[in-house]
Amino acid sequence: MASVEERLAALEAQVARLAGERDAGAGTPAGVAAPTDALWALGGLKQRIPADGAGAVLYTGTVRTGDRNYDWQYGATVDDLLDDDWPALAGTLTALAHPVRLRLLREILGGRRGTAELAGLDGIGTTGQLHHHLRQLAAAGWLRSGARGRYDIPPERAVPLLAILTAARR
Repeated sequence: MASVEERLAALEAQVARLAGERDAGAGTPAGVAAPTDALWALGGLKQRIPADGAGAVLYTGTVRTGDRNYDWQYGATVDDLLDDDWPALAGTLTALAHPVRLRLLREILGGRRGTAELAGLDGIGTTGQLHHHLRQLAAAGWLRSGARGRYDIPPERAVPLLAILTAARR
């Protein structure tokens, strides 16, 4: 049986091939074609998972915000996910469980990256509260702090963040 890394590499190669075929389509606006099969990503995933396994999960996305581009995909087998230490993930998820922190992430993803810009937003609280929230997000890996009080969402976190928010919608 292939390792998780080998299966993921094969999945990434297939998605890259599919993206190339999609972008090569003639007459598509801005080089993007609508897939003929609404579940094309699911079909590709099913072709790559072991028939005797419990299944797999894939999330992928391409995000363009302001001057940033985020392209990301990640896949895992259900067996691997069920074997994970779920309680160890609580801190990462808890960091998102505050309205001010979610707003800060949205603002930073949208281009407001400086502490002064963020402090000027209504409803953020005091400067001390702002720094507390920023530290919580950075400790959980949702933010990176840069020079002169600037923050950014790490590229490997932008699409997962939006996937979590998509899953939380009702």
